[in-house]
Amino acid sequence: MQGKKQQRQDNNNNNSGSTAADRIGATFRRLEQRGERALICYVVAGYPDAEATAGIVDALVAGGADIIELGIPFSDPIADGPTIQKASQAALDAGVTPEKALQIAKIVRKRHPDLPLLVMTYSNILVHAGWDGFLSKCRAAGIDGFILPDMPVEEAGEYTAKAAEHGMATVFLASPNTSPERLKEIASHSSGFMYLVSVYGITGARSSFEDYTKDAIKRAKEAAGHKIPVGVGFGISRPEHARFMAGAGADAIIVGSAIIDRIARAGGGGRRQQTAMMLADLKSFAASLKKALK
Repeated sequence: MQGKKQQRQDNNNNNSGSTAADRIGATFRRLEQRGERALICYVVAGYPDAEATAGIVDALVAGGADIIELGIPFSDPIADGPTIQKASQAALDAGVTPEKALQIAKIVRKRHPDLPLLVMTYSNILVHAGWDGFLSKCRAAGIDGFILPDMPVEEAGEYTAKAAEHGMATVFLASPNTSPERLKEIASHSSGFMYLVSVYGITGARSSFEDYTKDAIKRAKEAAGHKIPVGVGFGISRPEHARFMAGAGADAIIVGSAIIDRIARAGGGGRRQQTAMMLADLKSFAASLKKALK
């Protein structure tokens, strides 16, 4: 009886999202001890093709990426700018489904056992597939949690409950003009980290950031306290952006469009040479961002 009780307790601990076995939490704790901020890199599953995606993750991790967001292509990505929209549509046109995206996740997990791996997509995919069924498939594929830009905390009861049952993180988004009270609510519903949108509008690389971004980071950090890290994304594309966010107090930066832009611009001779050049560029880019976060 005692053994079964202990097993149930262990299962509850593993599902809480706060144990030492949690890859996201362990990563943030390790980086904090080193005085570093986390580099979170976003890739679209199946772009430029399914075979290349795992290699792209390999290159980003080799360059210093601490956490990977794997985007499951969706037909109406309302939070994404034209760069990610185009990549997502290309993946859909190539036949990438949520199931195929999870097959890519399995490959990434096998290659990187300790790498935190998040799914970034839209709630309709999970609702259509069924919460329990899809979450089970994600867990089996090695996914650690979700970022659903269209999921407000007010409607997230079933989502957060089911995710907790499966031991998976739920990362919610806050905007620069989110009130302090709502920031606290978002932080209380988030696990893994809270995602602060750095600018108004949709994703996409930009040249600089305004003081309101720095103020938003300060408010988010105050709301999160010591309970959860704050990651900042949208528009980050240069080492100086990374330094700006780290200097403002962000625990992590999230980079997506700038990575997709590099993949889209990849040039070279034959296909093998082109791929090699692209992967080398992505590794170098990630390394430049990571250096700015140390």
